[in-house]
Amino acid sequence: MSHPHDQSQIDEIVDLLVETIMCKSDKVLIASNWYSGALVRGKFMKLDYSHVEYVLYCLEGNTSKIKNIKKYLLAALFNAPSTINGYYRAEVNHDMPWLAR
Repeated sequence: MSHPHDQSQIDEIVDLLVETIMCKSDKVLIASNWYSGALVRGKFMKLDYSHVEYVLYCLEGNTSKIKNIKKYLLAALFNAPSTINGYYRAEVNHDMPWLAR
């Protein structure tokens, strides 16, 4: 396991994903926007461990006060597929500017 020290956090993320996927609501509130339940469930069903790992990295690097961790994690997980590549590209560009394109 890549993140044995994060096991309880990973378990919480899995619980949140299961709770949201199993929810039968027509709409789900994510980051102050309502999305169709089918869209949210579909996006969450496509997540893999790399997305969860990305959310863990983002959470680890956050120094802001998070008032509602459930909302934060839902938004991070929902947006992970759309933002993961840009995040890692920005990290590489920052750490190794000679590789920037």
